[in-house]
Amino acid sequence: MEPKNVIGLMSGTSCDSIDAALCEVAPDLSCRLIKGINFDYPENLRGQVLRAGEASVSDICRLNFEVGKCFADAANVLIGEFGKPDFIASHGQTVWHIPGGATLQIGESSVIAEQTGCLTISNFREADIAAGGQGAPLVCFADKTWFKGKSDGRSPETGGAVAVQNIGGIANVTVVGEDTTGFDTGPGNVIIDYCMQKFFDLPYDKDGQVAAAGKVDESWLECLLQDEYYFLPPPKTTGREYFSPQYIENALKTAGTNEPKDIIATVTALTAKSIAQSYERFAGDIKTVIVGGGGAYNPALMDFLRKYLPRGVQLQTHEDYGVSNNFKEAMVFALLGYCTYYNIPNNVPSCTGASHRTVLGKFTYPFDGKF
Repeated sequence: MEPKNVIGLMSGTSCDSIDAALCEVAPDLSCRLIKGINFDYPENLRGQVLRAGEASVSDICRLNFEVGKCFADAANVLIGEFGKPDFIASHGQTVWHIPGGATLQIGESSVIAEQTGCLTISNFREADIAAGGQGAPLVCFADKTWFKGKSDGRSPETGGAVAVQNIGGIANVTVVGEDTTGFDTGPGNVIIDYCMQKFFDLPYDKDGQVAAAGKVDESWLECLLQDEYYFLPPPKTTGREYFSPQYIENALKTAGTNEPKDIIATVTALTAKSIAQSYERFAGDIKTVIVGGGGAYNPALMDFLRKYLPRGVQLQTHEDYGVSNNFKEAMVFALLGYCTYYNIPNNVPSCTGASHRTVLGKFTYPFDGKF
């Protein structure tokens, strides 16, 4: 095994951008971010991806190649500055996920390999599902590798577990302690973003300003928290298929307020409180919560988390540990791709529910000029 330069490519459920991270991954599975970029989808394409759950088979077929072109374009920005990496590891764009049943990520790897000239490793979720798992969360492998032994932020000997919490469109946690478990806690930014678009014609709540200006409707919040997903035991995953536009519209019909700022405040509190309650129900003795993803940049959401977490629990961000809040998930797939390249099992069955460890990912080779 040797250190490898890997471009990790990732786009989450919010479809806010394609995250491209050039990383150096070492044999000890540490990962150093060299440079990351957020590559925006063309607005019309982003809209089509967000509506992909309602698209025809022909539309999905076309989107697979168009999204692959965008992923290749993102990688080529970094290649233009740093040269070709040893390979690319692409998660792709999830358009539908049936936990434990099937999953579909688009962003054709053949297009990426052809347009970058790089070996491309992709389709990481299918092997876990084939082994009886949910196909998610896959980030747990990296969390276990990078955060093990950091149970109170600095002094592992004091005991307790660390919750490594990602807040993207969907929120997911890895609980790293004596054992490692992980699951999706519920909505991250998906409901907040939808309501911001609906009421303010904005893609998201920048710096949590709208939520901070609003007042939480406590009765409605408690009503929202009765959804059955929050009570399901792990392993469990969810996505935009469940917390869909129709789900959100139905939830808005039960709101006790018509004030948009209060609605944003309440759904932001929902994300935070559902996270805190999931720890109480399923995670045991948590000493530290380390937040990454877009939610880490929302002060109102972080304030709600502080409010709902028990006293004495440290709330930190990935940056406190030298891991980028913004590019963490792209770094994760760089790591997963490195393991695939060297045939190292890279799922965590205690998190996904798979019957055994397995090597995730498929190889797509570029044209090398020798044929």
